[in-house]
Amino acid sequence: MVDWKAVGVGSIINAVLTLVLLISAFPLFFVGPLVGGMVATYIGRGEKEDAPVEGALTGIIGGIIIGVLFIAGFGALSAIIGLVFAKVGLVSGAITVIAGVFFTVLAIFIGGVLGLVGGFVGAEIRENGRKEVIEN
Repeated sequence: MVDWKAVGVGSIINAVLTLVLLISAFPLFFVGPLVGGMVATYIGRGEKEDAPVEGALTGIIGGIIIGVLFIAGFGALSAIIGLVFAKVGLVSGAITVIAGVFFTVLAIFIGGVLGLVGGFVGAEIRENGRKEVIEN
């Protein structure tokens, strides 16, 4: 059973960390979905078999959040261009929608795959941590 609270927390961590790293240190943006998936499976109460699903869900939901923010940001930019230049604004609005949908699909795919990997890692960390506590 998927722990939706953990998936929600992991998705928010994924989106925030990805956006911060995308702006500050571009090549490290892929760390966001990995950390989001790890956190979701580590704090989640689900079974180990559900960990990849939880991790992938954090990546998918985080990708949707990032895509919506991307479209909203470029929508505001194209509205400003539309106010200044009437005909250019129409073209930039169409390009914004096309680029936004492409970027959203790409973010969902990359986030889902990296979240899945993070889910595996988080589940292993949780299981090994429990073994350490039980042994000591």
